[in-house]
Amino acid sequence: MLASAVVAPVAHADDASPVRSGVDKSGLDKAVRPQDDFFRYINGSWIQKTEIPPDKSRWGTFDKLIDESDAAIRTIVEESQRTDAPAGSEARKVGDLYKSFMDEARVEALGVKPIADDLAKVDVLTDKAGLVALLGTLQREGAGGLFGAGVSVDAKKSDQYVTYMGQGGISLPDESYYRDPKYQEVRDKFIAHVAAMFKLAGVSDAEAQAARVLELETKIAKHHWDRVKRRDRSLTYNKKSFAELETLAPAVDWKTWFANLGAPNLEEVVIAEPDFLSAASTLITEVPIEDWKTWLRWHLIHDAAPVLSKPFVDENFAFFRKALSGTPEQEPRWKRGVGVVSGAMGEAVGRLYVERHFPPAAKTRMKELVDNLIAAYREDISKLDWMSPETRAKALDKLAKFTPKIGYPDKWRDYSKLETKPDDLLGNIRRAAAFENDRDFSKLGKPIDRTEWGMTPHTVNAYYNSSLNEIVFPAAILQPPFFDLAADDAVNYGAIGAVIGHEIGHGFDDQGSKSDGDGNMVNWWTDADRKEFDARSQKLIEQYNGFEPAQLPGQKVNGALTIGENIGDLGGLTIAYQAYKMSLNGKEAPVIDGLTGDQRFFIGWAQAWRGKIRDAELSRRLTVDPHSPAEFRCNGVLRNLPAFYSAFDVKEGDKLWLPPQDRVRIW
Repeated sequence: MLASAVVAPVAHADDASPVRSGVDKSGLDKAVRPQDDFFRYINGSWIQKTEIPPDKSRWGTFDKLIDESDAAIRTIVEESQRTDAPAGSEARKVGDLYKSFMDEARVEALGVKPIADDLAKVDVLTDKAGLVALLGTLQREGAGGLFGAGVSVDAKKSDQYVTYMGQGGISLPDESYYRDPKYQEVRDKFIAHVAAMFKLAGVSDAEAQAARVLELETKIAKHHWDRVKRRDRSLTYNKKSFAELETLAPAVDWKTWFANLGAPNLEEVVIAEPDFLSAASTLITEVPIEDWKTWLRWHLIHDAAPVLSKPFVDENFAFFRKALSGTPEQEPRWKRGVGVVSGAMGEAVGRLYVERHFPPAAKTRMKELVDNLIAAYREDISKLDWMSPETRAKALDKLAKFTPKIGYPDKWRDYSKLETKPDDLLGNIRRAAAFENDRDFSKLGKPIDRTEWGMTPHTVNAYYNSSLNEIVFPAAILQPPFFDLAADDAVNYGAIGAVIGHEIGHGFDDQGSKSDGDGNMVNWWTDADRKEFDARSQKLIEQYNGFEPAQLPGQKVNGALTIGENIGDLGGLTIAYQAYKMSLNGKEAPVIDGLTGDQRFFIGWAQAWRGKIRDAELSRRLTVDPHSPAEFRCNGVLRNLPAFYSAFDVKEGDKLWLPPQDRVRIW
């Protein structure tokens, strides 16, 4: 067993200044007992008096920071518009891209013309070979296809890149939307929406054509793997030679499809859902070419709709945002423009965002927090009573090889080969997609670029990458209420500390735990330890299966779909608490604002999940989102932590009480 780790207290920006608690008492609802519903005790007053903005399907801590990030990026791109930046410079490219989106008069004048050439290519198709060839060409430019392909680190050979393939071809959020009776109204609205879009684009016999789209997508969805099955990294890793791919799906001319995609001469691919590709091949053979042409026309219109004229934008919003998520109003045009720029040139604007909004002190302090969380994980793993020494040694080896990335990349992306024009919005979108596609496939055969980021610096989120065994924290999440340079350590550990712990925890959740410290998917567990891990995970699944949002009676959390995130939350908060206690080095935490250190820690956790959501969006997320609703991310974890019981005097009979034998502890 390793010696006990010593964790240094995190230095504040100015140690001579009074330390704030970081607790926001304005959200408290004192009519709710913390022992019964901690989420609403901390956030209930805020929930009661806060209205979700009309252009949002939800509103809360994350969304507020996203809005602030968008506003910061707006300033950057509008300045890029106004400056006389030299032709070919990143600033000029950003400005021209944003200008093309904001030139509403030109967009309205063009109507459907930007996709007229693509629709004409569909019209002249006469056979399935031409269909497959066109699918590959359009896929390179970002149009949705029947199947997708991209490059990533090989999960079983983490020193090389490989091409991954996965299922596609449907428009609704999930395969269940095509079969579950509860979504019949959605399907009816979908047909009406497709018909409306066809009419706007000048497609004849729109209603009948829309029905054919749903009929074909229903056939495609029948062969989709569901989301729980797709989470399983073992099931979705199926490496095939190119010859085996051709045998698996013989109706597809794969050489032509990949050549048009920009990835010729592949020797092997990893297929996520092999039987889907086989079924898609059969459908290509059996479904008449005219039905495929109708389906392809729909996808061309659908993919381009957000950047076409107002009738297309409004109809697209009415179904996909209003009907599916309950959002009453469209976002302002500038905000959608910021989204386009961030999607196409995220690191170009991200670099300027970092210069203006991410002080060096934040990166320094964040690094200390990450180091402290890793030290706490090391301490915890060393003491786990359910894990054998053999597995423990492998777990500690993996932990020692974690790579943290904080704030922004060390090497920025090169956009010199990307062309943008101030008067060609859809062309800009297509060229940006092709640029990214080509950059992606150019990695094949090259050494792994461990400096690459999967999120922009201005993204309010964080992630764990199992194949690189890295935890990544963009600059935009490193601000209050997650991370406050001027606040007491307790709230920071309860908020950003738990986020750090959550991402580390993904390395040890039900799927991340299948990879070793080098990122290779190998079994480093003894059979007995894995069995015990699975049993503990199953108890957590059963807990979350019982959670039912009060605003949607009868709809429950899918514990199997959300288990990875729930393990991340449980382990993250458990270890964040240990790291906080270790940072005190045996001293008593000060009482601030009448609250003990432990109480401030758990309040920091609950504040981070402050939010509310529209019924339609919550219903959609319960079906498709691997994250539990915010109230259960908060309360569901707390009822498993003994320290929470002590901090808020939770006793038998309280609603958050769980008998000790029913509490889950994994990490």
